[in-house]
Amino acid sequence: MFLPIGDTPNPPGIPYVNYLLIGLNLAVFLLVTLPLVTALPDLSDPLLYKYLQVAGADGPQSARMLLENLSAYDLFVFRHGFRPADPSISSLFTSLFLHGSWMHLAGNMLFLWIFGDNVEHRLGSVRYLLAYLAAGVAATLFFALFVLSSQVPLVGASGAISGVLGFYYLWFPRNRVKTFVFLFPFIMTTFLIPARLVLGFYLLIDNLLPFLLNGGAGGGGVAHGAHIGGFIAGMAMAFGMDRLPGGGWRLTRRGGDEVDLEAGIDASGLPGIAETIERALGSGELERAATLYLRIPGRQGRAGLTSDSLLAIGELLLGRREYDQALSLFRRFIAERPSDTALDRAHLGAGRALMHKPRCVTSAYHYFLAALDLARSRDLAEEARLHLRAIERLGEKRAGKQA
Repeated sequence: MFLPIGDTPNPPGIPYVNYLLIGLNLAVFLLVTLPLVTALPDLSDPLLYKYLQVAGADGPQSARMLLENLSAYDLFVFRHGFRPADPSISSLFTSLFLHGSWMHLAGNMLFLWIFGDNVEHRLGSVRYLLAYLAAGVAATLFFALFVLSSQVPLVGASGAISGVLGFYYLWFPRNRVKTFVFLFPFIMTTFLIPARLVLGFYLLIDNLLPFLLNGGAGGGGVAHGAHIGGFIAGMAMAFGMDRLPGGGWRLTRRGGDEVDLEAGIDASGLPGIAETIERALGSGELERAATLYLRIPGRQGRAGLTSDSLLAIGELLLGRREYDQALSLFRRFIAERPSDTALDRAHLGAGRALMHKPRCVTSAYHYFLAALDLARSRDLAEEARLHLRAIERLGEKRAGKQA
């Protein structure tokens, strides 16, 4: 048995929305599921007849046998779970907070507790909540595509949580998952396993393979299609967010004046501005070079600048505490010049910019790791190590306070 029980590194702060989602799922189970499981169904409920039909009752005798084992919760799930053959907007959301058993709930909440805090820290509370719900809806609809005529209700938070895992897979590739390995009597210990290996196993072996073997239908009562759909939705949202400009289309200069990048310079002036920036840097006019850089509207203009010039402007923006602009520059450098020999400096600069932004310490950690991996000089490698150790000490200090 392989069971994830934690991950590292963890972000500072309290993931309020993640705890709220865990609390809501627990509350629904304690206050709704448990009482209804032991209660008898309302025999006057008009939905009861339809339930018996779907369950296969073909006469009084079989209906009586089904009723003997039917609880009020079964009827509640039939009403509020998502049925592909009889869909509703409300059940798209209510189904995300219903669970069939303690084990079903415990497994889902364990994964949400392990992986949700990093994603919430990166997204922020409101966007995390919206992304969670959006992934849950996408997972449900993806599952429904393969069983359009099914009246069997889908319930559980696993589709939405799979969306969280999709975010995590893309955004935290260097994290490690603490995994309990129980192979009695030979192995009973924990290992730190790369996050992408754990989540890749979850997607491919735990879900995609059973999904294909069952022809898209749920096997063994598990909606593998919902897990796959949620995971894909999470990765797609993370990918899309990564492609948004780091500082938005409107950036702010030191004096507070807004620079509209779309209205800055037309395409005919791009070669000229690149040359002007290079001359300004050569003559020591760093402030003018940075101001001109912020007016370049697209990739074509940036392509005319040397790597050293771009990184020099990034360092200036860091010195001016314009961290959004600096982060945007370094991220674009990484995306647009993936084979550049100065890529290690760009990762280091992105990490330094993120250290000054709220909820971004974990992301900074990954940039520093990348800088260390790519380091072409001993000095840069040592600087990256210093930042990594500082973040690790911060995490240890916060963990000590919480303990």
